[in-house]
Amino acid sequence: MKIILASKSPRRREILENLGVVFEIVTADTDETSAERDPRQLVELLSRRKGEAVWDRMLREERELSDTVVISSDTVVCVDGEILGKPRDEEDAKRMLRKLSGRRHEVVSGVCLIGQGKIGTAHEVTEVEFDELDEETVARYVREQQPYDKAGAYAIQGAASAYVCGIHGCYFNVVGLPVHRLCRLYEETFGEKFL
Repeated sequence: MKIILASKSPRRREILENLGVVFEIVTADTDETSAERDPRQLVELLSRRKGEAVWDRMLREERELSDTVVISSDTVVCVDGEILGKPRDEEDAKRMLRKLSGRRHEVVSGVCLIGQGKIGTAHEVTEVEFDELDEETVARYVREQQPYDKAGAYAIQGAASAYVCGIHGCYFNVVGLPVHRLCRLYEETFGEKFL
C-alpha cells in the first residue's frame, strides 16, 4: 500500500519515519473553520476534510490511487470546555499557557484514513497535567519556542516537557498523531495490519 501523509506537520512526519513507514507528503489548502463545539467531533471532521482535500487533489492530478491510503489528522487542546487550536499571536499563546497552568487538560486528535473506496475516522483523547507556570516562564516559552503552529501553544516533546507533571493516555497523541489509534483504525478499515 502506498501511504500519503496529508500534513505539513514535521512532528507527524517524524512519528511515521520513526515507525519505519515509507510515505509521501501531499497537502492541500483546507478550511479549518467549523461551528462544531464538541472537540471529538471537530477533530474527526477536520481530519476528514484534510484527507478528502488531498484525495481530490490527487484525483485532479490523475494519479493512480488503487493502492493508495491517505492519512490525515487534526489536534486540539480542550480545557474548561474551550477548544484551543493554534494561537493567533503572542498574546493568544500567552493566554493559552496561563489557562493550562497548574491544570489538567485534554489533547484530542482525530485521524482519518481514505483509500480503496473506504473512509475510516476515529479520535483519541489524552489527559495532560501542567505544573504552575509563572509569568516569566510563560513569556520565555512564547519568545523562545515559537508556539504558533501548535494546538494549545505548546509541544510536549520540546521545552514544554519540563512543565508536564502527568499524562494519562497516548503520548504520541499529544505530539500530534495517535499511533495506536491509527494502527487499530487501519486494521478496522482495510482488514490488514498497518505495521
